Formats: sequence, structure tokens, C-alpha cells
Amino acid sequence: MIGVQEQSAGGLLRHWRERRGLSQLALANRAGISARHVSFVETGRSRPSRSTLLKLSEHLDIPLRERNSILLAAGLAPAYPEHRLGDVPLAAVSDAIGRILSSHRPFPALVVDRHWTMIDANDGVTPLVSMCAPELLEPPVNVLRLSLHPRGLAPHIVNHGQWREHLLSRLRHQIGATGDPVLRRLYDELSAYPCEDPGTSTEPHALVVPLHLRTDAGELSLLSTTTLFGTPLDVTVSELAIEAFYPADDRTAAALHAR
Repeated sequence: MIGVQEQSAGGLLRHWRERRGLSQLALANRAGISARHVSFVETGRSRPSRSTLLKLSEHLDIPLRERNSILLAAGLAPAYPEHRLGDVPLAAVSDAIGRILSSHRPFPALVVDRHWTMIDANDGVTPLVSMCAPELLEPPVNVLRLSLHPRGLAPHIVNHGQWREHLLSRLRHQIGATGDPVLRRLYDELSAYPCEDPGTSTEPHALVVPLHLRTDAGELSLLSTTTLFGTPLDVTVSELAIEAFYPADDRTAAALHAR
């Protein structure tokens, strides 16, 4: 968690630089400014310009939401707007998401935000979530909780230990990149769920981790992909991801087409 002393723009930048494991000199070289100037910005001895803060934020790969926080801490207006997906400025994005979800049928696909809350899904997801307890489907629906909860998909996942470690690994990486306390709490919750085969892990030579799911239509073998929007300039868009599942074999493809 960021301390009180780091609520200044310089303190926030120092926090992110240290999180990225960079020295002031390394950051300065990346951004094309002097290490002395980076030091002055971090300590508050220099009042950085808007362009300098944005340049340093970009080279630190700071999430857009947090870049706005740094600008606000410096007394400057946010650089990136934040709209709801249904707002007019995001109409094209919303339409594109709808088309992607629709075109992916009958295979499952869904949209999540930065906290893995389900924003939208196609009807290929319905048969899968119907196996979960009703209380887990009350909005807001968290798809990681839905996957690993004992009353969610977990009892139906044949390779539960492998899939669990895959999801927890992704979540650890996301926490490392963002430092989001909500994700930390989610990780603590999910990692405390029981696992019958905790020793099962991904094979070193494996290229992807499949999801083997036991259903009324038999065992389904699915591969997943994650799609992000390139160079987003809106906070909401930068935090969206489309999780799409594909059949890993002909039998799964046939079963999904037959639904």
C-alpha cells in the first residue's frame, strides 16, 4: 500500500519506479532526461511539467488510472477520460465487443474488468455458469471466484490443480504489475479455497494450459485466449479484457456446436 508520504506526484513516481525495479538512472535513460531531474521530481525539489509526468509514467508502464492519480497529485487535470461502457464516447468500443462476443458463438467468450468482474458474455457461457451455485451468479459476478469456488466450477474441473495454479499465477502477475489491493484480497480468498490435487502443476514443456471441464455433454477440453485493446486512451477501455475459449479437440467442438 502506498504510504502518506508517497501521495505527492514525486512519491507516487518513486513508488512505481521501485515496483518496476528500476534505478533513477535507468528510468532517466529510458525517458531521455537527466537522472538529476528524476531525483528532483521524486523528492519534490522540482515541479514537473505535465509532459514530463506523462513521459515518466509511460516508461514505467503505469496503468492509465494511476497516471491520472499522479497528475492530480501534481495539481494537474487528468489526461485520460473514464467513461462507462454504455456511454456515447465508447459506442464504437461497445459495438466491437458485442460483435466479437456474437461471432465467437457457440464457443464461450466473456468480458471482464480489471478486477475480473464479468461485464458481458455470449450465450456460450450460459451452460457453463449454470453448473454454479446461484449466489455466485448474483452481480457483480467475479469470474475467478466463479471458477475456483467449491460451489462454482471447481468440482467440475478435471484438472483443477493445474487450472487453479494457472489462474493464481495470472493473478500474481497482475498484482505485481498494478499493486491493486482489491486483487490482493481476491488472491488471498482464492488461494484459501480447497484443492484436491494442489501438487498438480503445468508441465514445463506445455505451451498452453487447457481447461478440462466435466459437463452433461461429456468432458470438454478448452483453450483460452485473452484480447486487450491496443493503445487505449480511456481508463475503462484500458482495463477491459475479452476472455475467449476455443475447443481443443474435435469432440469438444462437436459438443459445443450441438448445444
